[in-house]
Amino acid sequence: MEELTDRQKILLTLITHEHINSAMPVGSKMLVERYNVGLSSATVRNEMSVLTDLGYLRQPHTSAGRVPTEKGYRFFVGRLVNEREIPLSTRRTITHQFYQMRNDVEQWVKLAGSILADQSKAASLITAPHPTLARLKHVEFIATRGRQVLMVLVLMGGEIRQSIQNLSEYVRQERLSQIANQIIENFQGFDVDKINLNKDVDNNLENDLIDWVITELKRADSLVSGELFLDGITNVMAEPEFNDSEEARRTLKVFGERSMLQDVIARSVQNGDEGSVQVLIGGDGAWEELKHCSIVLSKYGAPGVAFGTVGVLGPVRMPYGQTISAVRFMSGILSDLVSETLYDDQFKSS
Repeated sequence: MEELTDRQKILLTLITHEHINSAMPVGSKMLVERYNVGLSSATVRNEMSVLTDLGYLRQPHTSAGRVPTEKGYRFFVGRLVNEREIPLSTRRTITHQFYQMRNDVEQWVKLAGSILADQSKAASLITAPHPTLARLKHVEFIATRGRQVLMVLVLMGGEIRQSIQNLSEYVRQERLSQIANQIIENFQGFDVDKINLNKDVDNNLENDLIDWVITELKRADSLVSGELFLDGITNVMAEPEFNDSEEARRTLKVFGERSMLQDVIARSVQNGDEGSVQVLIGGDGAWEELKHCSIVLSKYGAPGVAFGTVGVLGPVRMPYGQTISAVRFMSGILSDLVSETLYDDQFKSS
């Protein structure tokens, strides 16, 4: 990155800040009149021209002011020192809401998404806590039609998985429930290796159902994240950047492609520590669909227990300081809940 002068750094920061607030190109006259920069309009214009040549600013229209480029936004985010903290009273209220539902993992995620969308005025992206290693908590086998059976598998940490299979013969519900209870009694808290090590049954039906449980646990282990929840999409669509029908269509397509969003999340935070914040501006060149959006992400959870991701997706012109603070705060709450609520559950049978 080119070395900017102190004056250029100040002007670039002011232009970015002003554009985030107004969504309009920023001109030299406005900077001189609104901020005490101690420079003439001509001097500011010259510096803006240099910043444009260096790739930090661009001019949307002839004779218009400048707006930051992705490079300019990255510079701005890198200089953020004082994030806009959520007021203490609001933080206390949010914390109280979470601890009222501390034993309901699904409600954590929904509440986190709702609060984060409200605080950021953008769209929230939350993945449910996913166990580091899948362990059995509860299982049910439910007879549906003929030989078809539904398995409902609950993992330590609260994640629920369902699948359907056809058995080789019809089995009454009473017998299915009996085997489920035996599996829970013998293998609750066990991972795949421990179940295989302790599996010793002669009954073919029971053996088949245990193998079914093992297969689902393996599938859970292969996943990189839990279920993705979105909230606040209308916040993003209300931004002026997306008034154009084509831009709106592209942005809605992003929200519809959950597999792409999960890939973005997984690749962005896979090596990050809990609580650290990652900022992707314009897709960072890796995702063309996100070139008009920015994402702020943070990993939450407890090592060896479970992990998830909390984040915000909005226009590139988002209030980064406020958004980073909100994401970091929510990551901290969810990490505490995973540590305090899921830890004993995850390891009680280890």
